Amino acid sequence: MSVRILVYNDYAQMSAAAARHIASCVDARPDIVLGLATGSTPLGMYAELAELHRREGLDFSGVTTFNLDEYCGLDDDDPRSYQRFMWEHLFAHVNLDRAQTHVPRGATRDPEAECIRYEEMIRAAGGIDLQVLGIGMNGHIGFNEPGSAPNSRTRVVRLADQTVQVNRAKTAAEELPAFALSMGIGTIMDAREIILLANGDAKAGIIRQAVQGPVTCDIPASLLQRHPDVTVFLDRPAARLLELS
Repeated sequence: MSVRILVYNDYAQMSAAAARHIASCVDARPDIVLGLATGSTPLGMYAELAELHRREGLDFSGVTTFNLDEYCGLDDDDPRSYQRFMWEHLFAHVNLDRAQTHVPRGATRDPEAECIRYEEMIRAAGGIDLQVLGIGMNGHIGFNEPGSAPNSRTRVVRLADQTVQVNRAKTAAEELPAFALSMGIGTIMDAREIILLANGDAKAGIIRQAVQGPVTCDIPASLLQRHPDVTVFLDRPAARLLELS
Protein backbone atom coordinates (compact mmCIF):
# COMPACT_ATOMS: atom_id res chain seq x y z
CA MET A 1 0.00 0.00 0.00
CA SER A 2 1.24 3.50 -0.74
CA VAL A 3 1.05 6.10 2.00
CA ARG A 4 -0.85 9.36 1.67
CA ILE A 5 1.46 12.36 1.76
CA LEU A 6 0.24 15.80 2.82
CA VAL A 7 2.65 18.72 2.50
CA TYR A 8 2.22 22.09 4.24
CA ASN A 9 4.10 25.36 3.91
CA ASP A 10 5.62 25.28 7.37
CA TYR A 11 5.68 23.54 10.73
CA ALA A 12 2.79 25.58 12.14
CA GLN A 13 0.47 24.64 9.29
CA MET A 14 1.52 21.00 9.47
CA SER A 15 0.89 20.88 13.22
CA ALA A 16 -2.51 22.54 12.89
CA ALA A 17 -3.58 20.13 10.15
CA ALA A 18 -2.54 17.08 12.17
CA ALA A 19 -4.37 18.41 15.22
CA ARG A 20 -7.51 19.01 13.18
CA HIS A 21 -7.33 15.47 11.87
CA ILE A 22 -7.12 14.07 15.40
CA ALA A 23 -9.90 16.38 16.54
CA SER A 24 -12.19 15.15 13.78
CA CYS A 25 -11.49 11.56 14.84
CA VAL A 26 -12.25 12.39 18.49
CA ASP A 27 -15.47 14.14 17.49
CA ALA A 28 -16.52 11.16 15.37
CA ARG A 29 -15.66 8.62 18.07
CA PRO A 30 -15.57 10.11 21.58
CA ASP A 31 -14.23 6.86 23.08
CA ILE A 32 -11.35 6.62 20.61
CA VAL A 33 -8.08 4.96 21.64
CA LEU A 34 -5.12 7.13 20.65
CA GLY A 35 -1.49 6.05 20.43
CA LEU A 36 0.75 9.02 21.19
CA ALA A 37 4.36 9.98 20.48
CA THR A 38 6.86 12.25 22.18
CA GLY A 39 9.80 14.26 20.87
CA SER A 40 9.98 17.74 19.41
CA THR A 41 7.92 17.08 16.28
CA PRO A 42 4.46 16.65 17.87
CA LEU A 43 4.82 19.62 20.24
CA GLY A 44 3.02 21.98 17.87
CA MET A 45 0.25 19.46 17.33
CA TYR A 46 -0.26 19.00 21.07
CA ALA A 47 -0.39 22.77 21.58
CA GLU A 48 -3.04 22.99 18.84
CA LEU A 49 -5.09 20.21 20.46
CA ALA A 50 -4.96 22.01 23.80
CA GLU A 51 -6.09 25.19 22.06
CA LEU A 52 -8.96 23.36 20.32
CA HIS A 53 -10.05 22.06 23.73
CA ARG A 54 -9.90 25.53 25.25
CA ARG A 55 -11.40 27.46 22.34
CA GLU A 56 -13.84 25.00 20.79
CA GLY A 57 -14.53 22.55 23.60
CA LEU A 58 -12.86 19.54 22.00
CA ASP A 59 -13.83 16.82 24.46
CA PHE A 60 -11.24 14.27 25.57
CA SER A 61 -13.26 12.91 28.50
CA GLY A 62 -13.93 9.54 26.83
CA VAL A 63 -10.54 9.18 25.15
CA THR A 64 -7.98 6.53 26.11
CA THR A 65 -4.30 7.04 25.31
CA PHE A 66 -1.25 4.78 25.08
CA ASN A 67 2.20 6.23 24.61
CA LEU A 68 4.74 4.53 22.41
CA ASP A 69 7.62 4.32 24.84
CA GLU A 70 9.44 5.33 28.01
CA TYR A 71 13.03 5.31 29.20
CA CYS A 72 14.01 2.49 31.54
CA GLY A 73 14.73 3.50 35.10
CA LEU A 74 12.99 6.89 35.15
CA ASP A 75 10.26 7.74 37.66
CA ASP A 76 7.11 9.38 36.33
CA ASP A 77 8.10 12.76 37.76
CA ASP A 78 11.64 12.69 36.36
CA PRO A 79 11.93 15.72 34.03
CA ARG A 80 13.45 13.42 31.36
CA SER A 81 10.53 10.97 31.45
CA TYR A 82 7.92 10.77 28.73
CA GLN A 83 5.21 10.60 31.38
CA ARG A 84 6.29 14.06 32.52
CA PHE A 85 6.55 15.23 28.88
CA MET A 86 2.97 14.23 28.14
CA TRP A 87 1.59 15.92 31.23
CA GLU A 88 3.44 19.14 30.50
CA HIS A 89 2.50 19.32 26.84
CA LEU A 90 -0.97 17.75 26.58
CA PHE A 91 -2.54 15.89 29.48
CA ALA A 92 -2.59 18.85 31.88
CA HIS A 93 -4.24 21.07 29.26
CA VAL A 94 -7.24 18.96 28.22
CA ASN A 95 -9.97 17.03 30.03
CA LEU A 96 -8.46 13.56 29.73
CA ASP A 97 -9.30 11.13 32.51
CA ARG A 98 -5.93 10.49 34.14
CA ALA A 99 -6.85 6.83 34.65
CA GLN A 100 -7.24 6.51 30.88
CA THR A 101 -3.74 7.78 30.05
CA HIS A 102 -1.09 5.10 29.78
CA VAL A 103 2.69 5.32 29.48
CA PRO A 104 4.99 2.32 30.04
CA ARG A 105 6.29 2.32 33.61
CA GLY A 106 9.97 2.98 33.17
CA ALA A 107 10.80 2.61 36.86
CA THR A 108 9.38 -0.89 37.14
CA ARG A 109 11.58 -3.54 38.73
CA ASP A 110 10.37 -6.09 36.18
CA PRO A 111 10.55 -4.55 32.69
CA GLU A 112 9.63 -7.78 30.92
CA ALA A 113 6.45 -8.13 32.95
CA GLU A 114 5.65 -4.47 32.31
CA CYS A 115 5.88 -5.04 28.56
CA ILE A 116 3.47 -7.96 28.78
CA ARG A 117 1.11 -5.87 30.94
CA TYR A 118 1.20 -3.01 28.45
CA GLU A 119 0.33 -5.24 25.50
CA GLU A 120 -2.54 -6.74 27.49
CA MET A 121 -3.85 -3.28 28.35
CA ILE A 122 -3.87 -2.27 24.70
CA ARG A 123 -5.76 -5.43 23.79
CA ALA A 124 -8.23 -4.91 26.65
CA ALA A 125 -8.93 -1.40 25.35
CA GLY A 126 -9.87 -2.84 21.97
CA GLY A 127 -6.63 -1.90 20.23
CA ILE A 128 -5.37 1.47 19.04
CA ASP A 129 -7.66 3.33 16.66
CA LEU A 130 -5.24 6.10 15.65
CA GLN A 131 -1.49 5.94 16.21
CA VAL A 132 0.64 9.10 16.05
CA LEU A 133 4.30 8.65 15.07
CA GLY A 134 7.40 10.70 14.58
CA ILE A 135 10.48 9.38 12.81
CA GLY A 136 14.07 9.22 13.99
CA MET A 137 17.05 10.22 11.89
CA ASN A 138 17.81 6.52 11.37
CA GLY A 139 14.20 5.70 10.51
CA HIS A 140 13.12 4.43 13.90
CA ILE A 141 9.45 4.59 14.92
CA GLY A 142 8.79 4.45 18.62
CA PHE A 143 12.15 3.18 19.81
CA ASN A 144 12.26 0.44 17.19
CA GLU A 145 15.79 0.88 15.93
CA PRO A 146 17.07 -0.45 12.57
CA GLY A 147 16.89 -4.24 12.48
CA SER A 148 13.74 -4.48 14.60
CA ALA A 149 11.50 -7.36 13.60
CA PRO A 150 8.25 -6.51 11.79
CA ASN A 151 6.27 -8.67 14.24
CA SER A 152 7.93 -7.29 17.40
CA ARG A 153 5.75 -6.43 20.38
CA THR A 154 6.26 -4.13 23.36
CA ARG A 155 9.69 -4.96 24.75
CA VAL A 156 12.92 -3.65 26.26
CA VAL A 157 15.15 -2.13 23.58
CA ARG A 158 18.71 -0.86 23.56
CA LEU A 159 18.86 2.55 21.96
CA ALA A 160 21.24 3.36 19.15
CA ASP A 161 24.03 5.74 20.15
CA GLN A 162 22.75 8.23 17.57
CA THR A 163 19.28 8.17 19.14
CA VAL A 164 20.66 8.85 22.61
CA GLN A 165 22.85 11.69 21.33
CA VAL A 166 20.02 13.34 19.37
CA ASN A 167 17.58 13.08 22.27
CA ARG A 168 20.16 14.36 24.73
CA ALA A 169 20.70 17.42 22.57
CA LYS A 170 16.95 18.06 22.31
CA THR A 171 16.33 17.76 26.05
CA ALA A 172 19.57 19.37 27.26
CA ALA A 173 19.88 16.38 29.60
CA GLU A 174 23.40 15.49 30.65
CA GLU A 175 22.53 11.79 30.66
CA LEU A 176 19.76 9.61 29.24
CA PRO A 177 19.21 5.89 29.74
CA ALA A 178 20.50 3.58 27.01
CA PHE A 179 17.46 1.32 27.32
CA ALA A 180 13.75 1.93 26.91
CA LEU A 181 10.40 0.16 26.89
CA SER A 182 8.82 0.50 23.46
CA MET A 183 5.80 -0.71 21.58
CA GLY A 184 7.01 -3.06 18.87
CA ILE A 185 6.54 -2.61 15.15
CA GLY A 186 3.88 -5.31 15.23
CA THR A 187 2.06 -3.38 17.96
CA ILE A 188 2.22 -0.18 15.91
CA MET A 189 1.07 -1.91 12.74
CA ASP A 190 -1.99 -3.27 14.56
CA ALA A 191 -3.36 0.28 14.82
CA ARG A 192 -6.33 0.86 12.57
CA GLU A 193 -4.96 4.19 11.32
CA ILE A 194 -1.49 5.73 11.53
CA ILE A 195 -0.32 9.30 11.04
CA LEU A 196 3.36 10.21 10.90
CA LEU A 197 4.68 13.74 11.34
CA ALA A 198 8.04 15.06 10.21
CA ASN A 199 9.43 18.52 9.72
CA GLY A 200 12.65 20.20 8.76
CA ASP A 201 15.29 19.80 6.09
CA ALA A 202 17.26 17.28 8.17
CA LYS A 203 14.40 14.76 7.92
CA ALA A 204 14.08 14.95 4.12
CA GLY A 205 16.45 12.07 3.37
CA ILE A 206 14.98 9.61 5.83
CA ILE A 207 11.44 10.55 4.82
CA ARG A 208 12.20 9.71 1.21
CA GLN A 209 13.66 6.35 2.22
CA ALA A 210 10.70 5.62 4.51
CA VAL A 211 7.82 6.44 2.18
CA GLN A 212 9.26 5.97 -1.32
CA GLY A 213 12.20 3.63 -0.81
CA PRO A 214 12.26 -0.15 -0.50
CA VAL A 215 10.56 -1.76 2.48
CA THR A 216 13.33 -2.95 4.78
CA CYS A 217 13.90 -3.59 8.48
CA ASP A 218 16.98 -1.39 8.13
CA ILE A 219 14.55 1.56 7.86
CA PRO A 220 11.81 0.61 10.33
CA ALA A 221 9.49 3.40 9.17
CA SER A 222 9.48 1.92 5.66
CA LEU A 223 7.43 -0.98 7.03
CA LEU A 224 4.53 1.48 7.28
CA GLN A 225 4.18 1.14 3.51
CA ARG A 226 2.55 -2.23 4.24
CA HIS A 227 -0.19 -0.68 6.41
CA PRO A 228 -3.55 0.02 4.75
CA ASP A 229 -4.16 3.46 6.28
CA VAL A 230 -1.14 5.72 6.76
CA THR A 231 -1.01 9.49 6.27
CA VAL A 232 2.27 11.42 6.45
CA PHE A 233 2.10 15.09 7.46
CA LEU A 234 5.16 17.08 6.30
CA ASP A 235 6.34 20.64 6.01
CA ARG A 236 7.98 21.64 2.73
CA PRO A 237 11.59 21.20 3.89
CA ALA A 238 10.93 17.60 5.00
CA ALA A 239 9.20 16.86 1.68
CA ARG A 240 11.83 18.39 -0.59
CA LEU A 241 13.26 15.07 -1.86
CA LEU A 242 9.97 13.33 -2.52
CA GLU A 243 8.59 12.61 -5.97
CA LEU A 244 5.13 14.11 -5.76
CA SER A 245 2.55 14.02 -8.52
